[in-house]
Amino acid sequence: MMNFFRVWPPEASEHAVRVDQLFLAFSALIFALSWPVFILLAVFAIRYRRGRNADRSHAPSHGIWVETGWTIIPFLLTLAFFVYSSWLYFQTGQPPASALTVEVVAKQWMWKFEHPGGQREIDELHVPAGQPVKLVMTSQDVIHSLFLPALRLKQDVLPGRYTSLWFKALVPGTYALRCTQFCGFDHAVMGGRFVVMRPEDYARWLQQAGTDGSLAQQGFQLFRKLGCSGCHGADSTHRAPKLEGIYGAPVPLDGGRVVVADDQYLRDSILYPAKDVAAGYAPIMPTFAGQVSESDLVRLVAYLKSIGGQPQEASR
Repeated sequence: MMNFFRVWPPEASEHAVRVDQLFLAFSALIFALSWPVFILLAVFAIRYRRGRNADRSHAPSHGIWVETGWTIIPFLLTLAFFVYSSWLYFQTGQPPASALTVEVVAKQWMWKFEHPGGQREIDELHVPAGQPVKLVMTSQDVIHSLFLPALRLKQDVLPGRYTSLWFKALVPGTYALRCTQFCGFDHAVMGGRFVVMRPEDYARWLQQAGTDGSLAQQGFQLFRKLGCSGCHGADSTHRAPKLEGIYGAPVPLDGGRVVVADDQYLRDSILYPAKDVAAGYAPIMPTFAGQVSESDLVRLVAYLKSIGGQPQEASR
């Protein structure tokens, strides 16, 4: 019954605590700045409602200190809140290098989560407490938005590109998971559970969850099934770019541009190979658009990451 009437979501991370503190402190500031105005309005409206003659022959022309204080003090206070909130925001875009990466694919009307070991979840996300977790997300159809109220975090999930979100949950428990972007007829039911577990419980859950191998292993099998090894394999007779160590490396393109081979570049190279052609190679690679799903792309990119290179941040 208490959960039914809960109006304030629980706090499951240090970031959530800081966001709540910011919200309450800023609300207190707005109240402190506005209540004297409303009180004086009421007092003057009642006391001087009938009016009376007044001697204004010696009325002050201005009050420089009152005007300066009323302007400068609120400005400095709101500027301090702006700096602190900006710091909180930019922190959410800098995941630690040791963060556990979970791939997320959104579709009407469900969330699909895939762990590095190949464990899959639908509308549930299990994570270990006390460990940084990075979500790399994309949409299979329309724009969605992943919202974790207990962490005070939300990030749009877009078709055709990757966005990321990271957190470190500290309090074990089961929390809500929502989509906050209207995405169609059943948007209201596109939710699930966010489960924070003690590290030892999370390790047991990983062992019990069914898997067909790690994401990288599944990606390798798909790589061979699609015939990619026929051109990109070490013993191939076709001249194609070398993929070992490509992830995170600079790639010179026709026309003189240089791009970094991050998640987005690898995805686009699979679906739209003529978009950014590597310098020195003919644009002969066929497109796989319409032949592989977003989940297949997750596996292929995971395999390419596993054969060398340093990870890059997904675009925000």
